[in-house]
Amino acid sequence: MSAQASPSTRILFVDDSKVMLKTAAKILKAEFDVITAVDGNDAWAKLEKDHDIQVLFTDINMPDCDGYELLKFVRTSDDPGLNAMPVILVTGADDDQSARQTALDRGATDFINKKSLGEELLPRARAHARYQRISRQLQARSTIDPVTGLANEHGLVDRLEQDIAYARRHEHDLALIRIEIDHLVALYEARGNQVVEPIVIQVADLIRSRIRKEDTAAHIGLGGFAISVPGGQLQGVEAMATWLREHAQAMSLDIDGHLLGITLTTAVVGNAPDTWVNAADALARSQAAIDHARQQAARERARRKAEEQATREQAQRLAEERAAQEQARRRAEEQAAAEQAQRLAEEQAAREQARRQAEEQAARGYAQRKAQEQAAREQAQEQAARERARREAEERAAREQAQAAERERAAAAARAPAPSPRGRTRVFKASWPQRLFAFLRDQGSRFMRLFRRGGR
Repeated sequence: MSAQASPSTRILFVDDSKVMLKTAAKILKAEFDVITAVDGNDAWAKLEKDHDIQVLFTDINMPDCDGYELLKFVRTSDDPGLNAMPVILVTGADDDQSARQTALDRGATDFINKKSLGEELLPRARAHARYQRISRQLQARSTIDPVTGLANEHGLVDRLEQDIAYARRHEHDLALIRIEIDHLVALYEARGNQVVEPIVIQVADLIRSRIRKEDTAAHIGLGGFAISVPGGQLQGVEAMATWLREHAQAMSLDIDGHLLGITLTTAVVGNAPDTWVNAADALARSQAAIDHARQQAARERARRKAEEQATREQAQRLAEERAAQEQARRRAEEQAAAEQAQRLAEEQAAREQARRQAEEQAARGYAQRKAQEQAAREQAQEQAARERARREAEERAAREQAQAAERERAAAAARAPAPSPRGRTRVFKASWPQRLFAFLRDQGSRFMRLFRRGGR
């Protein structure tokens, strides 16, 4: 066996192909303890049970749970050992560069194409096993979290053991605060570590600004923290947890021009004399408390969401009712306006008809008056014509009568005997103008008598 790997170095290889599993086992079994799994769910179950696994190789395309899902389970685990485990994705994709970039963006440690598996699998396994072994050794020796500068889980356990022993000997109070950054796992899955790490650092700085010198704060898990508070009474420690939640809400992180708010879930457990057996027992109790707090927070969020939904539905119903009322009002106004317009149109039509009738009546009256006037004129003309004819007839009769009288006088004069020249009486003989004047006077008198009789 090669000196490059320890006989106890255990590697998990995941693939849904039996051929690939046999090939990988054949390549690695000379130097490593090889465990295989057929999909992501099978691999995750083995990782949770076997804490000696140090390196994970997984195929990307698998049924049920693929390599990306398995990678997400590992990177979001609260177990620091699993969270930091080297994960190498294996794929047969032709677009090697694109698949490699996608794998690294999602948190993979390394990437291998199946076409070069025979040449690269064993060297990569040696390198990552050696790195993991050295990292675990360094973590075992170190008590400081490299990301936040707070204690890591090993440092917290060591200090918590001391705090428990001191509280038991002197019968002092001891409290443990557990803190979780809400929705950090989902954010990690969506945006990666480059977004998550600044949030973790901000929360760590907030915790550091609040704790006392005798307190111990540690970063445990992806977004988890714990604070050992010696001498802390529950009421004061709970007030401290409340302070942390309220001040975290005032913080935000600028991500691509959008401000991302930060919220925390906290839980406080106290150590009455001889309640905690050891640090592991304290952490287990605090984990149960934070799990309960998360469940309560989830129920509270669900309740608020339900209330908001009910409020939105009620507001929607009220809006719909108002809209219906407004629509009914508009329809009533439109109906009233239509009826009023119809009445106005009818009144206008009636006025127009009355006007036309009046105009027609006036026209008929005017025509009638014109006809009457015309008839009167015609009657007057007829009467004038009759009068002229009558006068003309009378004048003719008068002339004829005058002529007859003149003829009679002439005849009478002709019949009378001529007088003797000596003895005859001298008769005055009127001139012809005098005779004409006497004739006209006689005729005029006769005409006037006839006219008066005709008028009567």
